[in-house]
Amino acid sequence: MSAAPATGPADTALRARAQKVIPNGMYGHQSVGMLPAAAPQFFAEAKGAYLWDVDGKRFVDFMCGYGPNLLGYRHEEIDAAYIDQLRKIDAATGPSACMVELAEAFCGQVGHADWALFCKNGTDATTMALMTARAHQGKRKVLMAQGAYHGASTWCTPAPAGTTPEDRAHFIHYTYNDVASLEAAAAEAGDDLAGIFASPFKHDVFVDQELPDPAYAEAARRICDTKDALLIVDDIRAGFRMARDCSWQAIGVAPDLSSWGKAIANGHPLSCLLGSERARAGAEQLYVTGSFWFAAAAMAASLKTLEIIRTSDYLETTIALGDALRQGLAEVGRTHNVGIRQTGPSQMPLIMFDGEEGQVDYGLGEAFCNGMLQRGVYFHPFHNMFISAAMTQGDIQYTVETADAVLSDLRG
Repeated sequence: MSAAPATGPADTALRARAQKVIPNGMYGHQSVGMLPAAAPQFFAEAKGAYLWDVDGKRFVDFMCGYGPNLLGYRHEEIDAAYIDQLRKIDAATGPSACMVELAEAFCGQVGHADWALFCKNGTDATTMALMTARAHQGKRKVLMAQGAYHGASTWCTPAPAGTTPEDRAHFIHYTYNDVASLEAAAAEAGDDLAGIFASPFKHDVFVDQELPDPAYAEAARRICDTKDALLIVDDIRAGFRMARDCSWQAIGVAPDLSSWGKAIANGHPLSCLLGSERARAGAEQLYVTGSFWFAAAAMAASLKTLEIIRTSDYLETTIALGDALRQGLAEVGRTHNVGIRQTGPSQMPLIMFDGEEGQVDYGLGEAFCNGMLQRGVYFHPFHNMFISAAMTQGDIQYTVETADAVLSDLRG
């Protein structure tokens, strides 16, 4: 993809400074090295559904911070709860009452949850899930879907630098939604199966998304029950975007463990592991901690976020907005005779383009996103995006009209 930036002078200057003091100038998912040239690296302000880069350009933000912005940037009620708690106590020698209150709130909100452990990043929560599954019966083997993303530690990072084969010696991969593949992986694990990781739906990068087949989810549950292993749903990315419960609620399959992050405090730094009574003994054996894991302010923000999740129509709003975007883009594709691939739940859209012989045309995807960015719509060419409840039908209409103009330029 394009390497030379085509952003404003302030962004360009910051990139040059960053190159001197940050390896590669940026790292992880915040690197724009694989994004279209018009994607800015640095931002100055966020409000509602919008971002402003350091050069003052406004974007309708369909990445939502890669997921945390569920209800809108700088949400007044949530931020007020955070600031009020911050003025009392935050990271201190011990936790505040917020920790117990929030654990109670999650256990009341999520059907399978009987307990909660709080941390800061998604990788923290998935790593605790892994450890709990292994501690449950002292087993080692863990099944994970090929291509799935579960974080950035040595056991799961998509890039091998800095890892050893031993870091992943006891992982067995299967094909998402393929019952036979899952059963074969479980057979390979034998009596040493500790757990099965499952994404709530297939949301890997570069490939079309897939909703879960109930038969696959039921097979994962059955295997774990038969082998006394723990079923883990990694809801870091999709949590509270598909349901007000665990994302597998809709297909009637309850996990033993679920990992959460991103949206649970609407962008304030917090993640958690939720577990059933069956998984409690395993969790009680762990030593997991962090200096900032017990900080109270983000927990207060999460309490307010959960209240809004329970009492508002945010979910129905994001689905309706996503449906409108999907319908509008489909019509734009028909108008320009372009095959637009829209997969996954509409409130977490992945938008790519047909290439030859059923392949994805990544070049057209980059050019399309470049044009959208230049016109003030932040789209991503190969990662799923997100709908914020702060978006409006006007934002969707503008986005569809912008897509029409971009494709008109590209096809003209």
